[in-house]
This record gives sequence, C-alpha cells and structure tokens, in this order.
Amino acid sequence: MTALGPRPRYLETRCRTALNRVEGMDFRWSLNPYRGCVHACHYCFARRYHAFLDLSAGEDFSGIIFVKVNIPQVLRWEVGAAGWKGEPIAIGTATDPYQPIEGKYRLTRACLEVLCARGNPISLVTKGSMVVRDADVLADLARRAPCCVYVSIATLDPEVWRKMEPGTPPPWQRLRAMERLAAAGVPTGVLLAPIVPGLTDSPPHLEAVVRAAAEHGARFLGAALLHLRPGVREHFLAWLEAAFPSLLPTYRRLYRGAYVPWRLQAAVLARVEGFKGRYGLGERAMPPAPPRQLDLLCQGEALGAASAGG
Repeated sequence: MTALGPRPRYLETRCRTALNRVEGMDFRWSLNPYRGCVHACHYCFARRYHAFLDLSAGEDFSGIIFVKVNIPQVLRWEVGAAGWKGEPIAIGTATDPYQPIEGKYRLTRACLEVLCARGNPISLVTKGSMVVRDADVLADLARRAPCCVYVSIATLDPEVWRKMEPGTPPPWQRLRAMERLAAAGVPTGVLLAPIVPGLTDSPPHLEAVVRAAAEHGARFLGAALLHLRPGVREHFLAWLEAAFPSLLPTYRRLYRGAYVPWRLQAAVLARVEGFKGRYGLGERAMPPAPPRQLDLLCQGEALGAASAGG
C-alpha cells in the first residue's frame, strides 16, 4: 500500500502507432508513452478515457498504468518515413511523460532522442521534476528545432496541492526543475492550469504563481480554467465533497455544463494577463490546446488505444 492507496500496476503493452493525429489545433501530432497516471490529480480531464478500456476514472486511472514499451522504435519508424514532414509534436497531452515509472523505462527520453536526431519540433507538458534528467537532450533539441517545455503548476498552496494533486512532486520542486531547464538553455514556461474556482482563482493566488514563474526563469505562461466533463465531473465532485464540502453548492451552480460561464472565464484570464504583464512573461510558445480541444484529442487517443492495443 502507498499513501495514495494500493500500489499501481504497470501493464506493458505494444503500440501500433506512436503518433496520434490531431485536428483543429496548433499542432497536428501528439505522443504519450504512458496511459493512466500515478500523479492522481483529481481534476485530470484524461480520467474519463480509462472508460474506453472498461476501467474507472477513479482508482483505476491512477492505479493501472499502461506502458508502451515499443514506442521509441515505432516513433523512429514513423518520423523516418519518406512522407514525414517534420511537423511539431506535443508530448504529454493525455498523461504525464515524467511520472515516476519513467525512471525505470526511460521511454520519454528515448523518444526525445529520436526526435532530437531528426531535429523535429516539440512541445512538452509535465508536472514531473524528473524532466531535469533530460535537460541535455532537450537543450540539444532546442538548438536544432523549436522546442519548449511547460511545467504545469496549478497552485503553490501546500494544503490545496496535497489534497488536489496527491501524487505529484511539490510545486516548489517543479519550479526549481524549470529553473534548471532554463539555465541549460531550454525554452521553458508555466502552464497555470487548471485554475480551480474557490481554491486557486483569487488574485493573490494567481499572482503568486505568475511571480514565482518569472522568478524561476519562465519565458512564457499559459492558463486555463477547470472544465468538468462526464466521468471526471462525478469523480471531482465526490472528491470536493470530501475535501472542501463548503464549495459543493458553488460548483453545482457554476458547472451546469462542462465549463463555467464565459464571463467568469474571461475575467479570470484577464487577471492572469495583467499579472503576466506586471512580471514580464511573454505569450505562449507552441501553446497547449484549449480545454475543449484537449478533451477531443484525449478522446481520439483513447479510442485509438482501445482499437489498436496501445
């Protein structure tokens, strides 16, 4: 047993394709060496897609992790094909590429080495401080092609972090990791997401994350509010009722659908933009997709995995 529950099970699988085709985004291809995530973030939009494998969005998502053991070899074949045009690839769109098991399998690093050898543009999103292990290959890739790393930080509040993201490295560790990447020459920024109403959306809270990002070498910062689609919605509201029960009526009012009212979204994101201007953070570089697009992307990947065995 662990503090998060039963020890996770790691199931080795063989994928037929490494790259997932994406429509309607700033990138056309995504790559995820793992499915499921021991970081166990209660808001994670990818939880709902474990259902495509007849698994739950709760403990199964963080307790059953699929490891695509042949993904570097498949990726090498795909990007080496005559028809490959060297288009940007987004890494970590549906599961964290630097969750702890990466220390054993090193699949993310192997994929980065393939892409570095090809000089292929990438963007990467992670909450894992292990990303500093690969500062050398990321810096090398950045010298050859457009490359950026987003370190995902939703909160600096210790209580909220421990309850909301129980399996992740502390946010201050992630900031130090980002600082080391920046010092190595890797274009690095923060993804302030999700912004969670009632927990992480106050002006002091938002400013603290933006200020810390700037102080630790971030070049850019992106932000998005929490969205709750079926599957994730039920899991998140059950967690909220246990962890912060006073907020439950507010959420039932705000989240009549998957998203909060657009006026609230606009007001919060405008506040973030103001703090970015105050601390000199730039616009997004190869930006992560908006929540709705990420949701569609993750659905496509889940369907592909269910039909292709990985």
